[in-house]
Amino acid sequence: MKAVIYLSMLAVSALLTGCSPMTATGQGFSLPDGDAENGQIVFIELRCIECHTLAGTDMSAEQWQLDSERELAVELGGETTRVKTYAELVTSIINPSHRIAKGYPREQLMIGDESRMSNYNDIMRVGELVDLVTFLKSKYELRSVPLTTYPYYIYPG
Repeated sequence: MKAVIYLSMLAVSALLTGCSPMTATGQGFSLPDGDAENGQIVFIELRCIECHTLAGTDMSAEQWQLDSERELAVELGGETTRVKTYAELVTSIINPSHRIAKGYPREQLMIGDESRMSNYNDIMRVGELVDLVTFLKSKYELRSVPLTTYPYYIYPG
């Protein structure tokens, strides 16, 4: 009898777990491969260079004859000790308020609780997003971190 009760409880808990709402994770998230050259064109056409610079490049708003004054220049790309995942880059574009760049004055990046970055969700096509993320991902370089060496310790005793 205990076995029947135990199995019934196990079955009910499995059913309830299966009916729980899906969690919002990046697990299993992927988009097709993009074209970095097209991504650079998207970067320029959407005027990303008005507020962003790309590490290791001389891309500037002046070079592309954009006639706006740059209030700030949040750098993208460059050396990093942590891999920027595809999902992080996609999230940063479609929900710029999700994570705000560190190392910049908050008042330059935010208007209230929202990012100053425009919302491109109704402007950008999915193919453009894929290409833009591929382009940006190619601008990051993983830098190895030297291992910490610890002195040999002998426990007194």
